[in-house]
Amino acid sequence: MEDVVAIIAIVLGLPWIIFHYITKWKTAATLTTGDEALLEELYQLARRLDERMDTVERLVAADNPEFKPARIMHDRETDNQKLRELDRLFAEQGRTSK
Repeated sequence: MEDVVAIIAIVLGLPWIIFHYITKWKTAATLTTGDEALLEELYQLARRLDERMDTVERLVAADNPEFKPARIMHDRETDNQKLRELDRLFAEQGRTSK
């Protein structure tokens, strides 16, 4: 009788436990819509702050010609490359989610 219980536990119980945790793992690995909305909001905030920093640097440079900005100048390609990549990813996500 103990052998039958052990075989049933192995044949039914073990796969059930494995599939249960695989399902939990897959659902936990995805972003929720709330997470996506928060990321979008943070991204927009980062873009606005970047534009404000560019404005502040231009104003300070206009008042003080010897000013050397700590950041890379806003008109350089390398400075905005990451933001453009994020713009591209958001555009692709917008096309695939519709």
